[in-house]
Amino acid sequence: MPNSADELALAVIAAQHGDEAAFSRVYRLVHPGLLRYLIVQVGTDAEDIASEAWVHVCRDLADFTGDGDGFRGWVATIGRHRALDHIRARGRRPADATPAEAFTGIASADDTPRQAEESLSTATALALIGSLPPDQAEAVLLRTVIGLDAKSAGAVLGKRPGAVRTAAYRGLQKLAKTLEVDEHSQSGRAD
Repeated sequence: MPNSADELALAVIAAQHGDEAAFSRVYRLVHPGLLRYLIVQVGTDAEDIASEAWVHVCRDLADFTGDGDGFRGWVATIGRHRALDHIRARGRRPADATPAEAFTGIASADDTPRQAEESLSTATALALIGSLPPDQAEAVLLRTVIGLDAKSAGAVLGKRPGAVRTAAYRGLQKLAKTLEVDEHSQSGRAD
């Protein structure tokens, strides 16, 4: 049975030859990690930035060469560049947020309570990662959320693999201490 990277590599090759179902498979395998990475980078604009990244991927897919891990790294690099462009542009112009009242009365067919619970736990985890120093947050996101190896993450960040491993390790250590302190303070209140 092929692993995820092998499955992705095969799907990428088929997508490069015009197989729409294979491209859908590529998208389903890569998009969730990319989106979580971008949420930490750009917040609520992550969906828009991910869409821009996928437009770029579609445009240049035929030129991609590499394996499944290389493809994830390539997509992460594209997403990171789009996010950095967005951050620079956002700094030049203020955001005009839509008021929450504009969305009242819009119903959803989904299981809203379940989705809200899942969203909160994911949002909490991403917020914790986002609280790390930027180099550690990116290393943790690329290594654990997107699933890149140190070499591929280093290529995305323009750093040596050892520097990425160190940043990810330090970030995970900080997260563990934060969770330990939170767990300890919550158990102290329960007594």
